[in-house]
Amino acid sequence: QVQLVESGGGLVQAGGSLRLSCVASRNTFGINSMGWYRQAPGKQRELVASIGSSSGRTNYADSIKGRFTISRDNAKSTVYLQMNNLKPEDTALYLCFVNQYGYLYWGQGTQVTVSS
Repeated sequence: QVQLVESGGGLVQAGGSLRLSCVASRNTFGINSMGWYRQAPGKQRELVASIGSSSGRTNYADSIKGRFTISRDNAKSTVYLQMNNLKPEDTALYLCFVNQYGYLYWGQGTQVTVSS
């Protein structure tokens, strides 16, 4: 089963930037897409961004368009999320996912906290 390890979260002031990384390992064949969800306390899990592994097609939540950029390095089985102009409402646990043969697999998450 594919394993995902995220990194890059932390505490940042509003207006600051962070770059999240997620490395997939073990069985990485057949990954159709990768991306990020986020989960804030008391809120539903929200799809932040995704990217097709072959097509490179991206999809973004309206709340982060123009501020976040998703990218991938297939050779490294890694997906990135560059987050700029962070806002306090971006505070959440950010979870990496992959879609492999139609199944979703998740990482443990990395915490992002934005102070005002």
